[in-house]
Amino acid sequence: MAAQRHFAETPDITGAQLYDHTCALAREAGWEFGGIIAGHLVGQFRHERAGLDEVETRIAPGCDLPLRRTDARGVYCHWILEVHLIDRARGFGGFVEELLDLGPRA
Repeated sequence: MAAQRHFAETPDITGAQLYDHTCALAREAGWEFGGIIAGHLVGQFRHERAGLDEVETRIAPGCDLPLRRTDARGVYCHWILEVHLIDRARGFGGFVEELLDLGPRA
């Protein structure tokens, strides 16, 4: 996946930068990006208390922290990449998610 490859090649990438890149990849391929986020911390969801502001737990606009970091407990952050693609004209879309830090597929 191109977004996963970009993550692997950009050591200091922030959540906002990866979100923007993922949206650009969707546009270049003729799709609309349909998500308000492009991923999240593994295990961190709205109903859990992560000890971080919500935007910092998302691959989304406003997340200006590097994705490669540790949390407040010193635990390395692992991310899920979520890609939502929409073709409004034809009335369908698709969704895929993968563990981001595993690296690009061969």
